Amino acid sequence: CRKLWKKSLFFSDQLAKLLPCRARRRLARGLKRKHLAFLNRLRKAKKEASMHEKPATIKTHLRDMIVLPEMVGSVVGVYNGKVFNQVEIKPEMIGYYLGEFAITYKPVKHGRPGIGATHSSRFIPLK
Repeated sequence: CRKLWKKSLFFSDQLAKLLPCRARRRLARGLKRKHLAFLNRLRKAKKEASMHEKPATIKTHLRDMIVLPEMVGSVVGVYNGKVFNQVEIKPEMIGYYLGEFAITYKPVKHGRPGIGATHSSRFIPLK
């Protein structure tokens, strides 16, 4: 009985059409306690915010949380292993994971190659 209640809480036919298979399966199996607690914190922050301002940022390590329709408009601080990246949840994000919006590495910026970077540079005398 409890399992059915958990399923129907988040899972609807309209939502299922928006989500990819992995997210549908995850919601069908039910969310864990920490994910539910996170949703409650988001609801509370939204309720406490006035009509014309953004809700307070809720920090989380839950990079595996699926963005749900009720999260739209919230501001989430997603941990990337070093800092919390602020993410404002928009309707286009539904079905994605929070971790996809906080990159965990610094993208490589390739500059000029240094000495010894290529095979041909072996034959150039070092000054």
